[in-house]
Amino acid sequence: MGEQFQGKVALVTGGGSGIGRATALAFAGEMAKVVVTDILVKGGEETVRMIKETGGKSIFVKADVSKQSEVEGFILKAIESYGRIDFAFNNAGIGQPPSLTADYGKEIWD
Repeated sequence: MGEQFQGKVALVTGGGSGIGRATALAFAGEMAKVVVTDILVKGGEETVRMIKETGGKSIFVKADVSKQSEVEGFILKAIESYGRIDFAFNNAGIGQPPSLTADYGKEIWD
């Protein structure tokens, strides 16, 4: 376990599985406090359990990144819990039919 991120706070969206979980564990392995968000509670809580099992600090916040109010909520919870956010790994995806980004309408971005 390194100490590269000791005293820092990392926020990981989509942290309940796959690349998000691996990244959350990597941040924790470098001593960051990790805020894990995911739309699926079971996976997010499992990631937090894995971090705590190795002596790390972490919380889980259920959130759907396609909803602005939930994004604002997990950011506020992170700051309330740890006082700051130093890193954000914006990993969660929002499903859309395959298309070119240039063809997205304004409603996709809002």
